[in-house]
Amino acid sequence: MPIAYYITHPQVQVDANVPVPEWGLSDIGRARTSAMLDQPWVGSIRRIVSSGERKAIQTAEILGRHLRLAVEVRERMHENDRSATGFLPPSEFEAVADQFFANPNSIRGWERAIEAQRRILSEVDTVLRTDAAVDVAFIGHGGVGTLLLLSLSGREISREADQPAGGGNYFAYDISARRVIHGWQPIDRPTQRRDG
Repeated sequence: MPIAYYITHPQVQVDANVPVPEWGLSDIGRARTSAMLDQPWVGSIRRIVSSGERKAIQTAEILGRHLRLAVEVRERMHENDRSATGFLPPSEFEAVADQFFANPNSIRGWERAIEAQRRILSEVDTVLRTDAAVDVAFIGHGGVGTLLLLSLSGREISREADQPAGGGNYFAYDISARRVIHGWQPIDRPTQRRDG
């Protein structure tokens, strides 16, 4: 039963003067990624595919070093494009993110949720078509990860399935059966089995 794990990068070093895709992991984010390596589900991973954003690559590299696997980078796995607004203070960001999930049209110039969902589905499908026989880890982001989880679960776009705050979560998907095994779980804690 090959499994696809979609893993979101954990906490980042926020810097309003640096473009968001170039933010790196914070000390807490690095510590949580290192703690993930002790989780039993990690050992079966045989392929690592990452978004091209710095925080995702850093997460993937920590995992790759542990498993002695190369990291494949797919630029189109990036988070929903929010470059139209750049950095937003946390409260304003959360309000706009609510609108992003609630409205299929562009919010303040952000990439439309339906388009971001199509893009992440296409990237995951492309990877799985090339090798669906091994456990694979996709390292990415909360927004597009939630859109992916919703699609794989057969649910409409909404924020109800968003990952817990702070990032550093994952969900598991049975590639052969085409079903979600469980929804978001923290990367650094034992998994509690439940459907998505």
